[in-house]
Amino acid sequence: MKFILIAATMLVAAITTATTSAQAQSRQDFTLINRTGYDISEVYISPGHTNDWEEDILGKDLLENGERREIAFHRFGKTCVWDLKVVYHDDDSSAVWHDIDLCSVAKITIRYNRKTDTTSATFD
Repeated sequence: MKFILIAATMLVAAITTATTSAQAQSRQDFTLINRTGYDISEVYISPGHTNDWEEDILGKDLLENGERREIAFHRFGKTCVWDLKVVYHDDDSSAVWHDIDLCSVAKITIRYNRKTDTTSATFD
Protein backbone atom coordinates (compact mmCIF):
# COMPACT_ATOMS: atom_id res chain seq x y z
CA MET A 1 0.00 0.00 0.00
CA LYS A 2 2.87 2.37 0.85
CA PHE A 3 4.42 1.64 -2.55
CA ILE A 4 1.23 2.66 -4.38
CA LEU A 5 0.97 5.87 -2.32
CA ILE A 6 4.62 6.77 -3.00
CA ALA A 7 4.23 6.00 -6.72
CA ALA A 8 1.06 8.12 -6.93
CA THR A 9 2.79 11.02 -5.14
CA MET A 10 5.74 10.83 -7.53
CA LEU A 11 3.40 10.75 -10.54
CA VAL A 12 1.53 13.85 -9.32
CA ALA A 13 4.83 15.66 -8.75
CA ALA A 14 6.05 14.77 -12.26
CA ILE A 15 2.83 15.96 -13.88
CA THR A 16 2.92 19.22 -11.90
CA THR A 17 6.55 19.87 -12.92
CA ALA A 18 5.81 19.16 -16.60
CA THR A 19 2.75 21.42 -16.56
CA THR A 20 4.65 24.26 -14.89
CA SER A 21 7.50 23.97 -17.42
CA ALA A 22 5.09 24.02 -20.34
CA GLN A 23 3.33 27.08 -18.98
CA ALA A 24 6.65 28.93 -18.56
CA GLN A 25 6.98 29.11 -22.34
CA SER A 26 4.01 30.19 -24.41
CA ARG A 27 3.36 28.22 -27.56
CA GLN A 28 3.49 31.50 -29.50
CA ASP A 29 7.07 32.39 -28.45
CA PHE A 30 9.53 32.69 -31.34
CA THR A 31 12.95 33.99 -32.40
CA LEU A 32 13.07 37.02 -34.71
CA ILE A 33 16.21 37.30 -36.87
CA ASN A 34 17.17 40.46 -38.77
CA ARG A 35 19.04 39.69 -42.02
CA THR A 36 17.93 42.85 -43.86
CA GLY A 37 21.19 44.79 -43.92
CA TYR A 38 19.49 47.53 -41.86
CA ASP A 39 18.63 48.13 -38.22
CA ILE A 40 15.03 47.69 -37.12
CA SER A 41 13.78 50.22 -34.57
CA GLU A 42 10.26 48.92 -33.91
CA VAL A 43 8.56 45.52 -33.85
CA TYR A 44 4.83 45.07 -33.34
CA ILE A 45 2.85 41.88 -32.91
CA SER A 46 -0.91 41.77 -32.71
CA PRO A 47 -3.64 39.17 -33.09
CA GLY A 48 -4.47 38.67 -36.77
CA HIS A 49 -6.17 41.61 -38.51
CA THR A 50 -7.08 43.61 -35.39
CA ASN A 51 -5.81 46.97 -36.73
CA ASP A 52 -4.28 47.64 -33.30
CA TRP A 53 -0.51 47.21 -33.18
CA GLU A 54 -0.34 47.78 -29.42
CA GLU A 55 3.16 48.57 -28.07
CA ASP A 56 6.56 48.34 -29.75
CA ILE A 57 8.08 45.23 -28.19
CA LEU A 58 11.64 46.51 -28.70
CA GLY A 59 11.02 49.59 -26.58
CA LYS A 60 14.06 51.85 -26.93
CA ASP A 61 16.27 49.04 -28.24
CA LEU A 62 17.24 48.34 -31.84
CA LEU A 63 17.29 44.98 -33.56
CA GLU A 64 20.50 45.49 -35.46
CA ASN A 65 21.31 43.70 -38.69
CA GLY A 66 22.50 40.16 -37.94
CA GLU A 67 20.96 40.11 -34.47
CA ARG A 68 18.25 37.84 -33.16
CA ARG A 69 15.70 38.49 -30.45
CA GLU A 70 13.67 36.01 -28.46
CA ILE A 71 10.05 37.16 -28.48
CA ALA A 72 8.19 35.84 -25.45
CA PHE A 73 4.47 36.16 -24.94
CA HIS A 74 3.67 37.07 -21.37
CA ARG A 75 -0.03 36.54 -21.88
CA PHE A 76 -1.18 33.14 -22.98
CA GLY A 77 -3.37 33.98 -25.94
CA LYS A 78 -5.88 31.52 -27.24
CA THR A 79 -5.16 32.46 -30.83
CA CYS A 80 -2.30 31.12 -32.89
CA VAL A 81 -2.71 33.59 -35.78
CA TRP A 82 -0.77 36.86 -35.41
CA ASP A 83 0.37 39.80 -37.53
CA LEU A 84 3.93 41.16 -37.49
CA LYS A 85 5.12 44.67 -38.36
CA VAL A 86 8.71 45.93 -38.42
CA VAL A 87 9.85 49.53 -38.84
CA TYR A 88 13.30 50.34 -40.22
CA HIS A 89 15.47 52.71 -38.19
CA ASP A 90 16.97 54.68 -41.09
CA ASP A 91 13.82 55.88 -42.88
CA ASP A 92 10.79 54.74 -40.82
CA SER A 93 9.57 52.52 -43.68
CA SER A 94 7.79 49.37 -42.58
CA ALA A 95 6.92 45.84 -43.64
CA VAL A 96 3.90 43.84 -42.49
CA TRP A 97 3.01 40.14 -42.53
CA HIS A 98 -0.46 38.84 -41.77
CA ASP A 99 -1.80 35.53 -40.48
CA ILE A 100 1.38 33.97 -39.09
CA ASP A 101 0.62 30.76 -37.20
CA LEU A 102 2.91 31.27 -34.20
CA CYS A 103 1.83 27.95 -32.71
CA SER A 104 3.76 26.22 -35.50
CA VAL A 105 6.50 28.82 -36.15
CA ALA A 106 9.58 28.95 -33.89
CA LYS A 107 11.75 31.27 -35.97
CA ILE A 108 11.08 34.22 -38.30
CA THR A 109 13.94 35.51 -40.45
CA ILE A 110 13.49 38.88 -42.16
CA ARG A 111 15.46 39.74 -45.31
CA TYR A 112 15.60 42.75 -47.62
CA ASN A 113 16.37 42.53 -51.35
CA ARG A 114 17.90 45.81 -52.58
CA LYS A 115 17.47 44.92 -56.24
CA THR A 116 13.72 44.45 -55.95
CA ASP A 117 13.24 46.79 -52.96
CA THR A 118 11.22 44.16 -51.10
CA THR A 119 11.28 42.81 -47.59
CA SER A 120 10.51 39.13 -47.15
CA ALA A 121 10.31 36.68 -44.27
CA THR A 122 10.78 32.97 -43.83
CA PHE A 123 8.84 31.11 -41.16
CA ASP A 124 10.43 28.01 -39.63
